[in-house]
Amino acid sequence: MTKATLLGTAAALALLGLAGGASAADPIRIGVVTPLSGTYAPIGQQVRWGLELALKEVNAAGGIMGRPVELLFEDEEANPAVATQKAEKLFQVNKVDFLTGTVNSGSTLAVGQLAERNDRLIATTVSFSDAITTDKCSPNVFRVNARAGQQSAALAEWLAKDKPQAKVYYLGPDYEMGRSTVAAFKAAAEKTGAQSTGEVFAPLDSKDYSQYFGQLRAARPAVLYTSTAGNDTVRLLTQMSEYGLLRNLTVVGASGTVTAQNIGAIGKAADGFVTGVGYSAELDTPENKAFVAAFRKAYNAAPDLYGADSYGLLAFYKAAVEKAGTTETAKLREAMRGLQWPTPQGLKTMRGGDHQAIQDMYAVRVTEGRFTIVGTVPGEAAIGPDLCARF
Repeated sequence: MTKATLLGTAAALALLGLAGGASAADPIRIGVVTPLSGTYAPIGQQVRWGLELALKEVNAAGGIMGRPVELLFEDEEANPAVATQKAEKLFQVNKVDFLTGTVNSGSTLAVGQLAERNDRLIATTVSFSDAITTDKCSPNVFRVNARAGQQSAALAEWLAKDKPQAKVYYLGPDYEMGRSTVAAFKAAAEKTGAQSTGEVFAPLDSKDYSQYFGQLRAARPAVLYTSTAGNDTVRLLTQMSEYGLLRNLTVVGASGTVTAQNIGAIGKAADGFVTGVGYSAELDTPENKAFVAAFRKAYNAAPDLYGADSYGLLAFYKAAVEKAGTTETAKLREAMRGLQWPTPQGLKTMRGGDHQAIQDMYAVRVTEGRFTIVGTVPGEAAIGPDLCARF
């Protein structure tokens, strides 16, 4: 992605800096409530890296409508109670114009309610739970990343072709995201002929997964679906390898299960893992190659979907502010609906009805430590119906 594509015409719009009552010298403040410690800290690191890389480019080109942009970080610890406390501080004390970063789906739902009370908008770049943009949707919450249902569509299509009518067992983390991702993939897989053989949910930050291995063996599945993430995935797959469970089992899962941040710690136990994702560093486009090169230069690490979606978030916000001519909530909300914006994945569209981003989806397999694209589903085919009824 070139800077010109991402940054647009910020310099030409600098004279509009007085819109919304702010002077051109006043910074636009974006609060970032994300896990910087604990099990999901690797995800929070990618969120931070993606946002900071985009911030550097945006400010180098004159900011947004002539105003510099600031990022204010708070550690949510992947805990909804902590996330709401930190978000309240950012809204009330720091007076942020916008908020992003929430990883835990429960945190996104809770902070979304807080955003409504504070008349501010938020956007998640990570949370997967379908509920965020379906039955628990909020007029003040947007999602720029793919939800569980979109990921499941890509993965289920691959599974139906590679392992038709496979017997599948499910292991997810015991909270909103874990249960919703399992439910979403189970529904998509069963529609294509897969047979469900059982499910279990483990607490976050579980140290010993072997207690579930007896149930797994008894179910005799050909495929295990899991939506663990971060260090939980490291422990799960490492322990499965030690117990010999990976020999005749295909492991598939949510897009956050195996990422650039934990694949090194998982090692060979990650080989063969397949997921449905909205991003891969292997995407062969000039825009993505430029993004990956800039990311590697800045952090000496590869971007994953969290880094890519967080990087693209600033392009989304910038385009919306420039379209609205202000950071005022009501006008900005309307500007975001139906908006198209450039990302490393390609052009995305924000569906106006449920505030869910439409994007192409991919099935990706881990082969010798690399993520290889093995299937593609167009964005309109993957997104599913608009099920938001609140607004």
